[in-house]
Amino acid sequence: MQIAIVLFDRFTALDAVGPYETLGRLPDAETVFVAERTGPVRSDTGALAITADRALAEVPSPDVVVVPGGPGQTAQMENGALLDWLRGTDANSTWTTSVCTGSLLLAAAGLLEGRRATSHWLALEHLRRFGAEPTGERVVTDGKYVTAAGVSSGIDMGLTLLGRIAGDDHARAVQLLTEYDPQPPYDAGSPQKAPAHLVEEFRSGSRFTLS
Repeated sequence: MQIAIVLFDRFTALDAVGPYETLGRLPDAETVFVAERTGPVRSDTGALAITADRALAEVPSPDVVVVPGGPGQTAQMENGALLDWLRGTDANSTWTTSVCTGSLLLAAAGLLEGRRATSHWLALEHLRRFGAEPTGERVVTDGKYVTAAGVSSGIDMGLTLLGRIAGDDHARAVQLLTEYDPQPPYDAGSPQKAPAHLVEEFRSGSRFTLS
């Protein structure tokens, strides 16, 4: 099974690395990082780069596609090469997935029309523009499409899909070995739980955002 994780300039690192560390532990899986061109691709901070070992054209038929989000996603919304690749690979993929605002790229490629999907909470309503039905769930499965909410939820998406493909015990084993047992110091991980003034500052654009 081949898993292709898409990279583009200013992607959010955890969007890609979360699924890599979970879903990438499938038995006999080949995980490849792909981009328009091979070589290092910088994340949104500019301080971290992940190497794309394959160009999009070199990976025409992966079994699983993972599309991260990040600030650079906006510039990719009309990237014909990427959108065409997403449509082409989707024709034969077993699973097409996204993390955070990566779902907007799937939507822009026309893959989520009429489907339930999620995204980062700040971008969720933008899915409607492309005919998708946004939900506030952390991981959403609709047919072969699996979308995850913001950033850290890519770990949950990876484990969810891992269970579907390799069985619950394998997914539990990966969760155990990665010691994924969240106990955050603050209960502010969603707009429903976070202080209202912070939510409003992000919605108004007066604070730095992740998407």
